[in-house]
Amino acid sequence: MGWKSMALFFTKKIGAMTMHEIIWYGRGGQGVVLAAQILAEAAYIQGFGGVTSAPTFGPERRGAPLTASTRIADEPLRTFSQIEYADVAVVLDESLIEALDVPGRLKDKGVLIINTALGMEEISLDGTFDLALIDASLVAREQHLFMGGLPTVNTPLLGALSRATGLVSLENIERGLKKKMTDHQAYANLQAITAAYDKTVIHAQ
Repeated sequence: MGWKSMALFFTKKIGAMTMHEIIWYGRGGQGVVLAAQILAEAAYIQGFGGVTSAPTFGPERRGAPLTASTRIADEPLRTFSQIEYADVAVVLDESLIEALDVPGRLKDKGVLIINTALGMEEISLDGTFDLALIDASLVAREQHLFMGGLPTVNTPLLGALSRATGLVSLENIERGLKKKMTDHQAYANLQAITAAYDKTVIHAQ
């Protein structure tokens, strides 16, 4: 199945739900909260009537595990509690997959997106979910995109999410990013989003 038909498959599956819940997993300093905010902005631009984003727990101390959430719905949202089980999980730091039991917080037939240099045949995770892999760190290095001396992986993963789910278009992800950054900051990030979109590898259960 080619990537275009894969995106349509995910769009149909997720779009059948009233509300889409996304959890972002990373570490302080990786821009987890900003990624959740950009996705919410992009979803609003796309026409979703209800969007929210928030850190899920803990202060954003550099290096400490941190999660953030994005909720997207066709109509205004009245749900503001923490997400218990997500439709989509986005992992900025693969060392957190087992530490935070990421598969255990993913709904059946959800989508798991991981920043990793490993290939699909090297990933062994239990669960009935679709898997999308992108070496976001490599993409960031190729685009000379760094945050605190480390590759900036939050924005490439927005491109991977667009490709893997079809929930929000690449164009609107880019428009959402421009709302959150200056033109100077946005340029390299936009390049990274597009590169990650093209390089994301998807395996459907």
